[in-house]
Amino acid sequence: MSQLTAGAIRRMNESEGQQDDPSFAPVLQLMAVKAVGGSSDRFRTILSDGEHYVQGMLATQINHLVHSGEISDNSIVRVDDFMNNSVQNRTVIIVLGLTVMDTNAERIGAPVDIEKAGGGGASSSSSTAKPMYNRTNQVVPNQQSSSNSIAKPDPARSGNSNPYGGSGGQSNYGNQNRYSGSSAPIVPSNTMGGGPPITPISQLNMYQNRWTIKARVTSKSDIRTWSNARGEGSLFSVDLLDSSGMDIRATLFKEAVDKFYNFLEMDKVYTFSGGRLKVANMQYNTCKSNFEVTFDQNSEIHLDNDNGEIQQQIYEFVKIADIENVEAGKNIDVLGVVKGVGETQSLTSKKTGKELQKCDLTLVDDSGVEINMTVWGERARSAPTEFSNAPVCAFRRARVSDYGGKSLSASPTIVIQPRIPESGQLQKWWKSGGAQTTRSLSSSGGGGGGKIEDLFNRKSISAIKNENMGYSNPDKPDWISFKGTFTFLKKDKEGGAWYCACANANDPCKNRFKVNQTTDGNWFCDKCQGTYPNCVRRWIFSGTVTDDTCTTWVSLFNEQAEVLFDGATADDVYNQTMGDNPDQDAYDSYFAKASFTEYLFKCKVKQENVGDETRVKTSVFSMQPVDYAKESRDLLTAISKF
Repeated sequence: MSQLTAGAIRRMNESEGQQDDPSFAPVLQLMAVKAVGGSSDRFRTILSDGEHYVQGMLATQINHLVHSGEISDNSIVRVDDFMNNSVQNRTVIIVLGLTVMDTNAERIGAPVDIEKAGGGGASSSSSTAKPMYNRTNQVVPNQQSSSNSIAKPDPARSGNSNPYGGSGGQSNYGNQNRYSGSSAPIVPSNTMGGGPPITPISQLNMYQNRWTIKARVTSKSDIRTWSNARGEGSLFSVDLLDSSGMDIRATLFKEAVDKFYNFLEMDKVYTFSGGRLKVANMQYNTCKSNFEVTFDQNSEIHLDNDNGEIQQQIYEFVKIADIENVEAGKNIDVLGVVKGVGETQSLTSKKTGKELQKCDLTLVDDSGVEINMTVWGERARSAPTEFSNAPVCAFRRARVSDYGGKSLSASPTIVIQPRIPESGQLQKWWKSGGAQTTRSLSSSGGGGGGKIEDLFNRKSISAIKNENMGYSNPDKPDWISFKGTFTFLKKDKEGGAWYCACANANDPCKNRFKVNQTTDGNWFCDKCQGTYPNCVRRWIFSGTVTDDTCTTWVSLFNEQAEVLFDGATADDVYNQTMGDNPDQDAYDSYFAKASFTEYLFKCKVKQENVGDETRVKTSVFSMQPVDYAKESRDLLTAISKF
């Protein structure tokens, strides 16, 4: 029994947790470790000091010790961090951190239940632990808060013994509050004047039912609606940042949308309580916290004083030149000058069928490299005015894509002219001639756009087959850069190596969708339902490209073909060779001149279904003539490394 800390269970039972005495780290025995409800995600235990025992729960960050067998029944551990919780007037010790002392020990002593032994805590009358349900998390705002806050009415108190609120079969999502306020939150840091203690976001966990956080709204989404078999509703999300530097995603549903959407404003500081925590879905949540929170109409949200202790935003900027080494799908912070703003476009989501608005920005920084950044929704509609005059903008957690070389998709968190030192430095660089960028990581839509890898990162054509490109993910293409020579160009398509596209240069067609000629000689477009007296011809044909390892078929489209034909458009060639005076020799000469020319290629390799057959198709995404002087210098550099 001398191994265990005498009197530890009584002391833990009468405290609120490790914060009462940070030096207190008792050595205890885990009399039993059992999964809750057969799950492998939550484990309950019985903690013993050899004289008394108490019920406990292991925090999820300790689960790996159970799964690996490092702790089991009768293991001896040192409890490094814990908190005292109360469920239905019974004390439950939540073990947040421990050190394993002995994995396989014998049962020590004959401990008795601390509750039956009169150990105070939740079973005793009042002071230290109270029921955590059926009471409201009351926020007592300061003078400013009281005049600018939205507060719910005090719920009716009842003598009902049901610990989860309501009476009989009444849902706890009705007028009764789900939460009870008993004593202060488990891990307090500081307090508001007259109000409950503030819990840092970094210390929130699934075992707390009473907490209040103070945070700045750093991101706010548009209202989204849904409709399915279970009903319909609306929601919006906000990202909250507190003084500990941790942020968390909060989502508000239905009635809470009507109550809080206009009240919550970007860059303002609020206190939040009465929310429910759950494990964050990191596929869609880019905040640092492992949890996310939901608020309903009964939650407490109050405007609070902004005393400057919470930063406007915390950034971890990545230079644009370094983005080419960032894996697609990652989220990064980027600071840059908006060099150009494209047109706002409409498109239909393949997933939801809803119409979306997008706008492409050209972003550049002092690394001398530019990249395309896509903004969405309301931001896309206002982009031509909001991003005019080359402002410095900070983009928080933009998603990296390998579409078109490298590109970025913006999150809702965009700050124009942010109040940070880097912003002024970048603005100074821009005004001193920074507009002269050296290269772009993104395709600009032309044949020479998109980054083609340098000599050291290019591959041979044989890699398409040897690395099984196009087969790894049917929904996502593989990309390859190589140097090759055109050995054959397929020019004998009936009517010419092009297709007839809509003459409408605006949305939704933009001279891209195919049109059909009507009996009266006009051209009809199914996309925009318009009829036009003429069409726009766009190149489309295939050919073979070879290097010293292999030959492959490739598909070429309008932008790449214009590079191949020295800028000649399909309409130019049609008018010259197939108009009123057909000239087959002139037509053939374009293809003959382009044959056996050498280029640097960036190609997309992707599976496509043709009838009942699955094929891998290689399409030229961008191409550029070989700079032989640069190639020679790169070869000499490569040789010198051997």
